[in-house]
This record gives sequence, structure tokens and C-alpha cells, in this order.
Amino acid sequence: MPNIARIAMLSVHTCPLAALGGKKTGGMNVYVRELSRELARRGIQVDVFTRSQTSCEAHQAQPLGENARVIHLPDGDESPLDPDQVYPRLPEFTQNVLRFAAQHDLRYDLIYSHYWLSGVVARTLRAAWRAPVAQMFHTLGVMKDRIAQPPGASSLYPRDLRSLSEAEIMSWADLLIAATPAERAQLLWLYRAPRSRIVVVPPGVDTAHFRPLPREAAKAALGIPPERRLLLFVGRIEPLKGLDTLLRALALLKAQRPDLIPTLSLSIIGGDPSAAQGENAEMDRLKALRAQLGLEEVVLFLGARDQRALREYYAAAEALIMPSDYESFGMVALEAMACGTPVIASAVGGLAFLVRDGINGYHVPVRDPQALAEKICAVLCAPEQRARLGANAARDAAEYDWARIADRLLSAFSCLSLPIRQRITC
Repeated sequence: MPNIARIAMLSVHTCPLAALGGKKTGGMNVYVRELSRELARRGIQVDVFTRSQTSCEAHQAQPLGENARVIHLPDGDESPLDPDQVYPRLPEFTQNVLRFAAQHDLRYDLIYSHYWLSGVVARTLRAAWRAPVAQMFHTLGVMKDRIAQPPGASSLYPRDLRSLSEAEIMSWADLLIAATPAERAQLLWLYRAPRSRIVVVPPGVDTAHFRPLPREAAKAALGIPPERRLLLFVGRIEPLKGLDTLLRALALLKAQRPDLIPTLSLSIIGGDPSAAQGENAEMDRLKALRAQLGLEEVVLFLGARDQRALREYYAAAEALIMPSDYESFGMVALEAMACGTPVIASAVGGLAFLVRDGINGYHVPVRDPQALAEKICAVLCAPEQRARLGANAARDAAEYDWARIADRLLSAFSCLSLPIRQRITC
């Protein structure tokens, strides 16, 4: 194993302490937070650098555990910003990271950067600190560009800025962490990344927290009547998540199996349902579609929920539904599986790898409401099959416990030794 005493973890545009389900908070936040805690439990000092935002306590170090902390640093604008708005502020953020390390006489053995914006920062830190860089992208620009943008979508920069930056990062980063074999193939085929520097290590899950619970007890904890049958979606409210496909699937179910509807509900966790109209175009569109399809009594927009409540919702649900157009991995799928809940998901990206069709959940084609309706019906109408899928899901998720994932990452980091430091130049 490498002799790593201190790691600089970069999560520039989003804070791992932010509430999940927001516009730019999701699986990456969970990854950075939980991995940092696991590494800290092993005695490694972990500093997570992120930009100050109004939702965070600016300029303060907040503990993640005995040996881990989140450090919020300014970049000239402390309001929440989209990634392309953060990009021109990266030089100032980078200088503030360097200043913080110098003021506190800190030396880092490894830089682990997350998302392309962090990779841009990592290159300067790599030269200044002579420390190797491991990079994880979480999502890839080329893959997201292949999914049509919604009408009216725009960016302050050309659409290929992100993809070009990702390719450049891949050319110099000392190690590239891919979440799945599919992502490894994308790095090779779409970006021509150096094959020898790619290691596949998936994200993990806290199996001590996300664990099977009696469904009726979970419903009682949430105030859900025992006869109510719950379907669940967890994630950001954006077009790529395919929520319109899920609403249309429920409308088909209402027409084809009306006997199931009186006791059925879909809880959507994510976004801010109380936001004024116009603040989230996708939320507005989905609410209008819900009304158009006559699903006001079935579909509930609940907004963000903390990790404790999420566990109860996973355990109470008949299934987690992920009809995404694209997912690099699918952290919420893994959390639901750890709670013994089967997942019905599009066969895309990491979901095609994590969800095993007919074993721990079901695959459905992208944008196919009829196929999704049929799989929802299969879960609701075959309780013994649903129980088998759930048991297999919990068993599979145990292989992703954070302790196991940290072992694999530290093994991958073992190649980042002195010879790499010696060849790092400006």
C-alpha cells in the first residue's frame, strides 16, 4: 500500500455537505463525503477543498470525521453557480488553495480530483506541490452531449469546452478512476485516454446505514399508511433523469391496471417543489404533465431529504425507479439495493452494470413508458419475485461496502510513488 499520510480531495463546484437532490448535488457529493470518512478512519488526513457558497459556512473548515474536514474557499462569487460559470473563477480558487496550504504548512501526498473543473485546478496544484493526481470524472461531457439538450438550453462557453478539458486532463493525470468497465471503454474510445493509467473502482455504499429494514416499520416511521404501495424516485430534477417517461408509464398503468392505482403512490425526492414557477423549468414541466395525465393523487414531489429519511424511503418502497437517459454509475440505485429494494432502471451507463436484469431488479429500454409500466406491474403483482429480487440486491450491494472500495482505491494509489513525483514539472 502507498505511504499516504494526507490527501487533498478536490470537489470544486459542489460541497459534499450540501443537501442532496439540489440542482448540482447528487452521487458525487456522497462519494466524496463517504470516501473521505472511510480514509480518515484509517488514519489518513483528508482535506476536501470546495468553493464557498451561500449554502455553506464560508471560509470555515467543517469536520467530516476525526481526520477529515471540508474547507470552503472563495473564488470571487459566493453564490451558487452552474459549472460553466465556475470555470473562469478557477484561477482564483486555485490560488486560494495554495495560499491555505502554505499558511498552514501542509504537504499532500496525493491529489484526488472529482469532475472536470477539479481536474483543471489539480494540474496547477500538481506542479506546485509535486504531488501525483488521481482523477475521477463521475460524468463525461461527450456522453452528455450525445443526449439532446432541452429547448432553450444554453452555455456561456462552447459545448466542447468541457470535453476538451476532460481530454487534456486525461493526457497528464497520473491515474484515472473509472466507475465501471463501460466508463473505462468510454475513456478509451471517446477520448483515447492512456490505457495503462485507467483503473476501474466503483463507488461504494455505507452498508451500516443503508441496510434492509422491515417495510411496514419503515412506512410507519414515515407516516405512510400500511396499505399504501410506494414507488420511489431519488435524484436531481432535470431532463436527463427521464421522469416524464415514469409519469407516462404510470398513466399507462392507470389505464391498463386501474385496480393498482388506489393504493399506489410515487414519491419523487429531489429538487424544490415549493420554488416559484420559472425557477426550475423541468419541475414546472413535470407538474404540468402530472396534471395533464390526471396523476395529482398518485405523484408527490417531496423535495430534498436527508440520509436518514432516504433510508426509510428506500426500505418502504416496492421499487426504486431510475428511467435515466444517462447515468455514469447510479449511487442511489446502490443505496436502494443495500436496503433490500429492487431497482427498475434504464439499461444505460453504470445502471446496465449495477442492475442485473431479473436478478436484483429489471432493465427497461430508454424512453419506453410501456416497458416501464410492465416492469412496475411485475414488481407489484408478484410479491415472492419482488422479495427474491430484493434479497439479491442486498447481497450484491454488500460487495460495495466503503471499506472494500477504499481498499481497492488504496491499492490503485500504490502506483503513485516517488518516481512520479520526480517527473512532475510545470
